[in-house]
Formats: sequence, C-alpha cells, structure tokens
Amino acid sequence: MKRYGLLILGTLAVCVAWAALVFATLSEGWLRSPLVEGDDPQAFVAAAKASAMADNRGNLAFVMLEDGREVGSFALSQGDPVDGDTLFQVASLGKWLTAWGVMALVEDGRIDLDAPVSTYLSRWQLPDSEFDADGVTMRRLLSHTAGLDDGLGYDGFAAKEDRQTLEDSLTRARDASPGKSGTVRLGSEPGSQWQYSGGGYTLLQLVIEEVSGEPFAQYMDRAVFDPLGMERTTFDHERALELGLAQNFRPDGPVEPFRWYTALAATSLFTTADDLARFLAVQGPDGEQPVLSHDTLDLIATSHASQLGADIWGLGAMLYAPNASGSFVIGHDGQNGPAINTAARIDPATGDGIVILSTGHGSLATELAGEWVFWKTGNVDNLDFAAGMETALFWFALGLAVILLLAMIIGLRLRRRSRRMSEL
Repeated sequence: MKRYGLLILGTLAVCVAWAALVFATLSEGWLRSPLVEGDDPQAFVAAAKASAMADNRGNLAFVMLEDGREVGSFALSQGDPVDGDTLFQVASLGKWLTAWGVMALVEDGRIDLDAPVSTYLSRWQLPDSEFDADGVTMRRLLSHTAGLDDGLGYDGFAAKEDRQTLEDSLTRARDASPGKSGTVRLGSEPGSQWQYSGGGYTLLQLVIEEVSGEPFAQYMDRAVFDPLGMERTTFDHERALELGLAQNFRPDGPVEPFRWYTALAATSLFTTADDLARFLAVQGPDGEQPVLSHDTLDLIATSHASQLGADIWGLGAMLYAPNASGSFVIGHDGQNGPAINTAARIDPATGDGIVILSTGHGSLATELAGEWVFWKTGNVDNLDFAAGMETALFWFALGLAVILLLAMIIGLRLRRRSRRMSEL
C-alpha cells in the first residue's frame, strides 16, 4: 500500500509541476521570439507592416512612437485609401478617454472618486439588490470593480432613430451583445472582484452629463479633445460622418455602415491614428499636459484590480505588462462587430507607444500591439496571455492524460508484481 501511496503522491506532484511549466511558459514567453531582434524601431515597423499586409482584410492605420515622437507609420486598405487622418470607430478603446473626462471633473473638485455614484445621479439609479449600492463609487466603476455583472458588450443599432435614451439603455439595453442581459445592476459585493462592465461606463457617461450639465460628446470635446489638439476625434456619430469615415469591412469582404450607439462612452468613439498618437505623446515623461496633472496620470496607471495574481487594470486604462521602471505599459483595446479591432499602448516612463486601428479583422490590431509589448519589454501582454490560454489548456490536458496513463501503467505493474510476490 505504501508504494501505491507514493505513486499517487508522485503523480500529483508531476501534474502540479506540469501545470506550472505550461502556464509559466505562456506567461513568461519562454518559447516565444520577438517580432524582430534588436531595438531598431524601423525594423519593427517594417516587420509589423509585413505581418499586417499578410493578414489585413480591410483597413488598417499604424503609428509608432519613440520618446513621444513618431518614428514610423503606414496604412493599408482593401478599398478606399486610408491614412493617419482617417476616422475609425475604435470601440472600447474610447473607455480610456472617457476616464480622462471623469478625471478632469475630479481635478476640478466636482467629483469625489470614492463617493457613491448615486451622489451624482438624478435621472437614473441602480436597481435594488442584496448588495449595498453605496459601494459603487467612481473609482470602482473606472476599474471594473464596482460589482456590476452586465458584461456588456453592445451591438449597436442600424439607424440613428433606433437608439434608446441613456436611462432606458441602463435599465435594459436592447442592443446588448448575445448572451448578455443588458441590465446594469449589482451582481456581487462592490470592491470584491474585477468584472468587466461596459454598463459601468454607460453609467459614467450619465454621471458626466449630470455633473457637467452638457451632452456627453460636447463635454468630451471641450474638456479633453480640444485641449489636446485632437481635432478629428469625437463621440458624435453625425460629426464623424461629416469628417469622413474609414470603410467598415466584414471579415468575409463586404462593407457595411458603422452602427449607432446609445452607450457612447463604452463603445463609440471615432478618432484617427494621428490623434491617438497625440493622446499617447502627452503621457510620456516630456509630454506637455493640458488636461490632467502628472499625479492624476500616475493614478490612472496605478493598479486598482488584479486577476490570477497579475495587476490588470488602473483607472480606465488596462495594465498590459510591467515596464523597466516599476510601473506598467498601459492603454486599451477595442472590438466591435463585425470586425473592428483597435489597440493603443504607451510606456509612460519612456514615451514609447503604438496605435493600430483596423476593420475587417477581429484581432489583428491586438496581435500586433502584443508583439510590440513583448519586443519592448520582454513581457507577455495580458491580452496575449488570455489569447494563449486555450492552447495552454490543450497542452496541459494532453500532458495530464499522458501522466495519468503512465501512472496507470506503473500501478498495473506494481499490482502484478505484488500478486507474483504473494504467490511465492
């Protein structure tokens, strides 16, 4: 029996070691090579362009920064030409800029990050639940730790006139993505866990309107975009149409109009690669900052949420990977149907950054941005880690099956040997 006990313990130890090896290989990038060797930015831009040309199925605009200055750019299109001044709808990437709008009100003393969000609301309130709604604060809404369980995800509307009011959308969004209730409500204790919530940012949109007394898009123009010189950036869909939009390609080739949204803050910013590069540049060590103080920028880049032991979210910005200065490469990605994918990253310690806006491919921008993070830091981008989990689970399961099979074979041999010994 002692031998069987040792076999069981040994098998468990090998299983644990195998799991640790598989997931360490993924998280540390042990089997991964950077897109290019060395630190030549032009070499990276050339390699990124070659990769994008191989996979591009629609439109793509790319800008890379070193020390806050543009060092390379390119644009690709399967249809009408695009460039750095072409407007794209950037989906959830707009949450990062929405957070700047909130933080501008915080700096003005008009919002307290730790006050209950209900303090600022008159047009709508969270529905009653078993949890204390006073724990839903601006800080927690910004960091997706407020306990909201909507998981939104908006699909948008085909026409302007189909849109709901902001209050109706918060009560139950008719354009909720498949499998989502569309209801913004408390599903867990505020502050107890990280849970992505597009509805939380729709609620922040309402707060901005209530506190500023302005329509959300108008406030964001005045408080954020105009001071930053982002002249071709807007949450106003009609203005975006006037400025001229990139074609919105489906992954199978056809073009369709961009959809209309009530939840602007969460998913419907229109901007250009060049404007986003300006937004990144002011966050570097030498950037002139006309909107937020450097203390506030540091707070945005400070961890407020973690998952699986990794710091993943600040205030409106995702924390993608540690940098060389004890902080993080930060930014945001976006994804809307049918195949909009956008990504922006900045290392605030160096001013190095990247912007990729695309339609026609659901993950190309995120993949290229992940390559840039690994090339710059040697660390695996959190979204790359998440994307690799399916493959890691496959190898873990395969290895586990082999380990258990070997353990069974050893067990059978021990049993036969035990029988022979008993027969002697």
